[in-house]
Amino acid sequence: MGKKGKRDKKGKGAEKTAAKMEKKVSRRAKKEEEDLEALIAEFQSLDAKKTQVIESSCPPPSPRLNCSLCAHPERDELILFGGEYFNGQKTYLYNDLYIYHIRKNSWAKLEIPNPPPRRCAHQAAVVPTAGGQLWIFGGEFASPNGEQFYHYKDLWVLHLATKTWEQIKAPGGPSGRSGHRMVACKRQLIIFGGFHESARDYIYYNDVYTFNLDCFTWSRLAPAGIGPAPRSGCQMTPTPEGNIIIYGGYSKQRIKKDVDKGTLHTDMFLLKVEGAAKEEERWAWSRLSPSGVKPTPRSGFSVAAAPNNRYLLFGGVHDEEEEESIEGDFFNDIYFYDLGKNRWFPAQLKGPKSEKRKRRRGRQAEAEAAGEEHTELSPPQGPLEIVKQVVAEDGTVMTIKQIIPAAAEDKGRSGSEEEEEEEEEEGGAVGQPVEPCPRSNAMVAVKHGVLYVYGGMFEVGDRQVTLSDLHCIDLHRMDGWKVLLDMDPKTQEWLEESESDDEEDEDDDVEGAEGGEEEEESSEEQSEDEEGQEQRPAVHPGEQQAQYVARTEPYWLQVARSHMGPEAKDKKVLKVAQAMAKTFHEESV
Repeated sequence: MGKKGKRDKKGKGAEKTAAKMEKKVSRRAKKEEEDLEALIAEFQSLDAKKTQVIESSCPPPSPRLNCSLCAHPERDELILFGGEYFNGQKTYLYNDLYIYHIRKNSWAKLEIPNPPPRRCAHQAAVVPTAGGQLWIFGGEFASPNGEQFYHYKDLWVLHLATKTWEQIKAPGGPSGRSGHRMVACKRQLIIFGGFHESARDYIYYNDVYTFNLDCFTWSRLAPAGIGPAPRSGCQMTPTPEGNIIIYGGYSKQRIKKDVDKGTLHTDMFLLKVEGAAKEEERWAWSRLSPSGVKPTPRSGFSVAAAPNNRYLLFGGVHDEEEEESIEGDFFNDIYFYDLGKNRWFPAQLKGPKSEKRKRRRGRQAEAEAAGEEHTELSPPQGPLEIVKQVVAEDGTVMTIKQIIPAAAEDKGRSGSEEEEEEEEEEGGAVGQPVEPCPRSNAMVAVKHGVLYVYGGMFEVGDRQVTLSDLHCIDLHRMDGWKVLLDMDPKTQEWLEESESDDEEDEDDDVEGAEGGEEEEESSEEQSEDEEGQEQRPAVHPGEQQAQYVARTEPYWLQVARSHMGPEAKDKKVLKVAQAMAKTFHEESV
């Protein structure tokens, strides 16, 4: 048998194995999803009470991950939908809709009747049809304890002009999944990859579906050639010719019982369409070998279309996986991919240096006129390490380290402290550069050639920090980042794992899933009420939080121990007790 025959046979065998695994995962996930359907239905009954469109100014959205952020096709607005938040003990899902007004640098919450159910890790794409449409497919819903998952396979459209949600029911679409990718390309939506997970099993996909935006029909493609391995979280790029480029992504496989091995993909593929003018399109996979400097291996990166026929990649994380732990290196760099040249290259910030050069030239001319000798130039500086500490509301100190490579222009800079002071006085950009801290899973969108980066996450030990800051950078000028909304340490809540049965408080979970910090605090407070609200030690007038926590520590330790059980470690019990005391103090004040 020739090589081609062997490859075909191997490919068919892989397809059969994948089909068997999908059936296995589907069977095991069915019961989990049936359990969660009741909770989803309860949320939808709450949404059904909304009967009119309400748009109101509001504070920025609460911290969240895996939501979608899209630029309005006609207005100077960004549209944020859905997402999730994990505080160490509970998972909260959202289906709220926020509008960021770019010119006003302000947020508004848009309540529209009959929205899609709460979800995260979905995909969204905008098209300019009829005043603008936002299309949403798939995603997942998680139980409050984060151990059960429901994967959506529904398709929704938000009509931006009329502010109405509509569910599109068409047969033949993709199976339920999250972590997939979707783009709008030549009057169709194209979906690739993703994964489906149950409590014990998972499966990754590499299938391709198209949805026709004119006749509202699904089609599953059967491209020729060898395509990408199954994966999620990849870069999916449409080309002006209607082709698709896939780069990177993440997948994992089970190497032995209860041990999984993750793979960071760094390969690149072209899905090319042929015969587009005919009734039936033919698609084919081929492998790409781009030139230039590719991004370092990573997952959790974010992608967006950039000016000049380019796409960009921002941030991400490279995890060093061991059997019992994962250590991650987070990034905040930008890479561009030039579609026309098939070339990667890292972005270089220019910085507002023209005024500095003018001042230096003026100083040099004065020195020459006076006949002074020039001082020697300082040697080139190495990379700059910036260390930023953020103190969360619970007192936890989070250290963010960031390495900034030395700029080429620094080689000719004078080491004069007097000159640096002069530049600072005149508004020069001397000192620490303003950049988003390294992160993964950030939400990005581009409008008028400006990149907006919202939120994301990084880890400090076992703690996950979910961000809600907003930065932007002009992709034409590349002259530095601007902070539109800084990270608020008060929104950083983290509760250590406890052995209490969170499922007893499903009503509290419904309240908390509405989103935001206040609902989460109220759900904790209600769970504590079982220990006797009337016996809680009162807050003395003018008593500071630290004083109250120290004075009432024995009481709250007893409450925390009763919740967590005798097997819980003392350190965890102490942290939970302190969190309870702080929450009660805040509510009382």
